[in-house]
Amino acid sequence: MQAGLIIFLVILAVVIILTVAKSIIIIRQAEKGIVERFGRYKETLDPGLRFLLPFVDSLRARIDMREIVLDIEPQAVITKDNVGITVDAVVYYYVTDAKAVRYEVANFFIAVSKLAQTNLRNLVGDMTLDETLGSRERINSSLRTTLDEATDKWGVKVTRVEVKEILPPKDITEAMSKQMKAEREKRATILDAEAYRQKQILQAEGDKQNAILVAEGDKQAAILRAEGEAKAIENVSQAASEFFVGNAQLLKQLEVTQSALQNNTKLVISDQSRLINVLGLGEALGGTPAAPKR
Repeated sequence: MQAGLIIFLVILAVVIILTVAKSIIIIRQAEKGIVERFGRYKETLDPGLRFLLPFVDSLRARIDMREIVLDIEPQAVITKDNVGITVDAVVYYYVTDAKAVRYEVANFFIAVSKLAQTNLRNLVGDMTLDETLGSRERINSSLRTTLDEATDKWGVKVTRVEVKEILPPKDITEAMSKQMKAEREKRATILDAEAYRQKQILQAEGDKQNAILVAEGDKQAAILRAEGEAKAIENVSQAASEFFVGNAQLLKQLEVTQSALQNNTKLVISDQSRLINVLGLGEALGGTPAAPKR
């Protein structure tokens, strides 16, 4: 009897410990817990230490409230100009209502993936290949708006959608590669021609400036030579005016004197006259030759 009581007490203690352990739960940061009572939604638990009624309440789900990235599988799409391409994308979202995301949609990940694929196919199908390749931002914006409106009732906020890759067929890819190569060669040719043109213009400008400088130098040299020659002529003219005029007058006087002496004419010459020096009579007259006037 005593042994049976001990066994009963041990079993009761184990049951109590298990019941208490099951009633204590910890909700981690960035999570919320969905609690059900007898299979019916009861409450949403915030992060921290929480207690449940044993055998009555149960934690049915832990909802991650952080932003999540959902990778959309690549899919084949036909563009408006009948070109088959492969497109894939990623969707960024976070849960705003833990209860709604648990009870309003059966499988949120599959639902969002299928919704994104359908809308991506519709968007790309209304564009040509060139428009698709050049309109990533437009596709991203349109797809984000559509998904955000559709998932709002599921308690989810779509923050961003990014098209990762758009793959045209191999033959179109090769043609595009050749076109890009031709465009690069064309731009290179244009740049070379423009560089040559600029070089010729700069060289012509340099030759022009050099010719102008040479002409300016020749002009200045000619002016300086002309001024020097004019100055020399002026000096010669001044010297001739100072010296040759007086000598010419003296020569005339000599001619008159010679003519007079030939006729035995007597002349009275002043001792200050320059004829005394010319005739060499200065010493005979005992006088000092007068310095010539300048």
